[in-house]
Amino acid sequence: MPQKLIVLRNCGVINPKDITTYLDRDGFKAFKKAIDELTCEQVTEEIKASGLRGRGGAGFPCGLKWDLARKAQGDEKYVICNADEGEVGTFKDRYILERDPFTLIEAMAIAGYAIGAKKGYIYLRAEYHHLDLLTDAIKQTREKGFLEHFDINIREGAGSYVCGEETALMDSIEGKRGEARYKPPFPPSRGLWEKPTIINNVETLMNIPQIILNGAHWFNQIGTDQSKGTKVFSVSGDVKKPGVYELELGSRLKELVEDLALAEKVKMVQVGGATGKIIPYEMIDTPLAFESILGAGAVTVFDETRDIVDVVYRSMEFLAEESCGKCAPCREGTEVIVEILERFCRGEGLEEDIEVLQRLASAMMLSSLCGLGQAAPIPVIDSLQYFRSAYENRIQKN
Repeated sequence: MPQKLIVLRNCGVINPKDITTYLDRDGFKAFKKAIDELTCEQVTEEIKASGLRGRGGAGFPCGLKWDLARKAQGDEKYVICNADEGEVGTFKDRYILERDPFTLIEAMAIAGYAIGAKKGYIYLRAEYHHLDLLTDAIKQTREKGFLEHFDINIREGAGSYVCGEETALMDSIEGKRGEARYKPPFPPSRGLWEKPTIINNVETLMNIPQIILNGAHWFNQIGTDQSKGTKVFSVSGDVKKPGVYELELGSRLKELVEDLALAEKVKMVQVGGATGKIIPYEMIDTPLAFESILGAGAVTVFDETRDIVDVVYRSMEFLAEESCGKCAPCREGTEVIVEILERFCRGEGLEEDIEVLQRLASAMMLSSLCGLGQAAPIPVIDSLQYFRSAYENRIQKN
C-alpha cells in the first residue's frame, strides 16, 4: 500500500535548520502567489473550494472558519497553530515539527494574509522541547523577508490535556487556567483576547501551501466525497512497524494497520486516541474518513492478548485525571465510570452497572461543555457494543 505524501512531502528531504533547502523545494512560492496574485477573499475561497477539513479531530471546514474570521469586524485578529498534541498515542505533529517547520510558518503567513491578521501564535506542547528549532526557523524566515507584515510567537503549554481544546488553549495563552469556554461566541468572531481568531492544528496548516500552489481542484480530487486530501496517522501498540504514515482519505484501516504497520492477530484498534472509537477486527476494512472513523490521527492496535475492560479502564482513568472540572457531567461522570470499571476489573461488577454505564455515557455526551466530556464515553459505548461478554463475565456471582 503506497503512501500519498502531501503533508509529509518535505520530511526527511529538507534540512529543518536551513531555509535554503526549503526554498529549493518551492518554499514560500505559495505565499508569494497568495499576496501577489490573490485577494484575501480569493485565498479563503480557494481553501473553501478545496474541501479541506480540520485534522485535529472535529473536522470543521477550514475555509469556512477562515472566511468567518476574515469577515469579522476588528482591526486586530490572530492566527493560532495548535501544536499541543496531547492526545494519547498521537505523535505525528512532533514528527512534522522536527522535520519541516518552514511549511508550517509559510501556512501561518498565508492564513494571516487571508483573514487580515498581523500576529500569530504557535501553542507548543512543552514536553516537545522544539522551541529552539522553531525559533530559529522563524528567525530565518524573517531574515528572508517573508514575515514583514506578520509576526509569529511561540507559547509553550503546561501539559494539560484539555488545553488541546481550542477555547481552553486560548485561556492558556492569555495566562489563565486552561478551561473550556461556553460557545457561542466562537473564536472566528471572539477568540483570543476577545478578538477574531482562527485556530488550526499543525497538520491542517501543512496542507495550505500545496493547495494554494496547485489549486483547490487538485486537492479536491484526492480522497472521498466528504473527506478531501490525505491524513497523517500515528500508529502504535501491538505492531511490528510503529510510526507515522500518510494515506489518502478513504483508505482502509486494514491497509494502515496490517499492510504498513505489520500488525498480526489483531483483536481491536482504537482510532482517535483515548476518546477514540474502538474497532473490532471484524471491521478492519472500515474506511478512514470523516464519514466513518478518523479522529486526530492516533491509531493504537491491540492484539488478542489484551484485556478490553482493562484498556477502557486505563483510558477513563486518564480522562478523569485530565478533566478540567468546570462542568459537572464530565467532572462527576468520568469519576463514576472509573469506579464502575474498576469493579469490573476486580470481577465484582453488578448486573445494573452495564445499564448505568450506558445511561451515564449518553448524559455526558449530551451535556458536557467541551469535546473531552462529550467524547470520553465513546470507548465505553463501543466496548459494550462489540465486547459485551467481557463485561458480563465479570459480573459478581451471588
